[in-house]
Amino acid sequence: MKTILLVRLSAIGDIVFASPLIAALRRTWPDARIVWLVQSECRALLDHHPDLDEVIVCPLHHWRQLWRERRISELLRGILALRATLHAYQFDLALDLQGLLKSGLLTWLSGARARIGLGSREGSQWFMTRTLPRGGDSRRIGSEYLYLAETLGLPTDDFAMAVHYGELDAASVANLIAHNGLSNGYAVFCPFTTRPQKHWIEERWVQLAVRVQTEFGLTPVLLGGPANQTAAQRISDGLLVNLAGQTSLTEAAALIDHAALLVAVDTGLGHMGIALNTPSLLLFGATRPYLDTTRANAQVLYHPLPCSPCKRRPTCNGRFDCMGLITVDDIITMAREVLQP
Repeated sequence: MKTILLVRLSAIGDIVFASPLIAALRRTWPDARIVWLVQSECRALLDHHPDLDEVIVCPLHHWRQLWRERRISELLRGILALRATLHAYQFDLALDLQGLLKSGLLTWLSGARARIGLGSREGSQWFMTRTLPRGGDSRRIGSEYLYLAETLGLPTDDFAMAVHYGELDAASVANLIAHNGLSNGYAVFCPFTTRPQKHWIEERWVQLAVRVQTEFGLTPVLLGGPANQTAAQRISDGLLVNLAGQTSLTEAAALIDHAALLVAVDTGLGHMGIALNTPSLLLFGATRPYLDTTRANAQVLYHPLPCSPCKRRPTCNGRFDCMGLITVDDIITMAREVLQP
């Protein structure tokens, strides 16, 4: 029996982008044992995937804490314990989908006979038996993973992202929908990321909430993590149902799955909307967007400037002009398009 390891430790959006590889590998090797190595905060995205046999958690944050506290012997014991766990699988193939030094080292620690790195850098290429560039058409969502599948000869005729959640998540969200009076339809707003240059103008979310409620009859719902609660409180202003920090990752997925519309910046929850076939609008500026979402009911709003995409190095002194060019009217107009039956 073939054993295969996928290494993509984070983040939410990148794991969603890479998710079609699971089904492609399963179709190629129906009897294979397919395992994913991931950080703890992202494992819920994979726990319910029907084509994955197991999920292994890498305690990377804990290791970093041990390093900062100079508890080196404890750190080494943890690394050796994970190495022993990985070696027990006797992996035939490991795919490093992250291409960083940390993921490359972990792929090497797996002991897999064949180790293929995608876009390997930071020295991770030296731990691989083969490396591949992040090829493909960058305008397409998840293009580098499609390119990897094509290069490896995996089937790509139905190369679609997938997000799965459990029955408990579905039941919890059914209660949330009933408790918050959302049964007649709601729109999910995802305004938050870890980088301010990816954010849309904060007060416009309130303006958008009024328009969505008035013109589409949908109740706006804010989603985000615990760290976003203060900003979410400012945005909600009594006009939105504020669930930021009140749902797990998979409960958020279930809420998005049942939403009539999703509006999001470049964040993992927004990409999940496309995977779940929810009518979705993605707002891009500082990061280079995928313009081909592969779905007619998912569109990207992007007004590039000469400095676009600045990624992690904005030059506009905090104005974030590219995001400011996206207007409420733009979103409403495009929402009408994606909401067409």
